[in-house]
Amino acid sequence: MLYLVPAVSVADPVDKVVQLLRLGNIHELSGLFASNIEVTILGDENVYSRAQAEVILDKFFSQNKPKSVKMLHKINSNPNYLFGVLIAGTNNGTFRIAFTLKQTGSNFTMIELRIEKDKVK
Repeated sequence: MLYLVPAVSVADPVDKVVQLLRLGNIHELSGLFASNIEVTILGDENVYSRAQAEVILDKFFSQNKPKSVKMLHKINSNPNYLFGVLIAGTNNGTFRIAFTLKQTGSNFTMIELRIEKDKVK
């Protein structure tokens, strides 16, 4: 009879990123960052520490407040890597956000985040 009780499922890491971006919660999102993360914002690419990346993204999202965030692509076919592409509508236009999560131990950490202007209207 115990087998009929559904197991408590952990939220999908990609869906968690989408939800945090939708809420504009960069502080909690930064908790998913690897100790060093590659960040590209509008063509400016660099590798930052977790704290530096949080400051940079907080600044970007304070200037571009998300109004809507929708999933465009979600790739989870590799057990060690997850990939997501989102379209974020903000007060300053529409952006395409792509990110990569890598399994580290029992958790997934974000190793790359790219934000670019969405070219599709």
